[in-house]
Amino acid sequence: MSSYSAQKIQTYQQENENRARLLIRCPDQPGIVSAVSKFLHEHGANIVTSDQYTLDPEGGQFFMRIEFDCPALMKRKEELEEAFLPIAETFAMHWEIRYVQEIKKMAIFVSNEPHCLLELLWEWQSGDLMADISLVISNHETSREIVESHGIPFYYIPANKDIRAQVEQQQKELLKQYDVDLVVLARYMQILTPDFVEDYKDRLINIHHSFLPAFIGAKPYERAFQRGVKMIGATSHYVTNELDEGPIIEQDIGRVDHRDNAAAMKKIGQSIERSVLSRAVKWHLDDRIIVNGNKTIVF
Repeated sequence: MSSYSAQKIQTYQQENENRARLLIRCPDQPGIVSAVSKFLHEHGANIVTSDQYTLDPEGGQFFMRIEFDCPALMKRKEELEEAFLPIAETFAMHWEIRYVQEIKKMAIFVSNEPHCLLELLWEWQSGDLMADISLVISNHETSREIVESHGIPFYYIPANKDIRAQVEQQQKELLKQYDVDLVVLARYMQILTPDFVEDYKDRLINIHHSFLPAFIGAKPYERAFQRGVKMIGATSHYVTNELDEGPIIEQDIGRVDHRDNAAAMKKIGQSIERSVLSRAVKWHLDDRIIVNGNKTIVF
């Protein structure tokens, strides 16, 4: 890691040493907001932002994200979490308190096209993507020089479907070694096994070069050109074992016309891919996403 990036992270941690985010998903009923607000007030916390959403108010699901400051927070983590348990049980909550000072460790997987990787590195280098990029893993050597110039370890692991189990074992060992929290597939063109996906459930983000659900699978730009589309797009989503059908985090589009061939569409699409993946990763790092089945609530 470069000294500039390390300084950015250190400053961010110092500025947020007493800040946390409370994420909640539970059956909707009266009194949830009041109970949570009262709890935070009684423990000396100041609410900075609060977002809530009810999916189908008639017996539906309630979602909430609260960001708060609390004095001596890191020393009181266990105390706060234990004290919150009775409220969580009363409302049958799925909940988690995430501490902003605890910077998430991220691994990036990439193949031969580096445009999404480069976007993430630029955002990280500028301090706008707050994570510890612990390592980059690739089945091509293309990106080694640029990755190592940022002080990030680069691992070249050739991969194909015939040696998938062996490759994933090497990858898992590296992810465990670096204690990785999040894996980002920045145009990593290999299908992962169900075991790998399960190990990183809701912590494995992919960018698909298509406005899903259109053109699932390989060569979407070629198929979009053949179909004569007037808009192309990109989709970032959590990976599941159903190919390109995991919970969608972010999408965007760009206009094309009859003058654009498949190569021109791909060039336009790559620009969209970069921004869509970057936003999705930032939202995950900022704890803005709650997964609900095969959908996401993004605050």
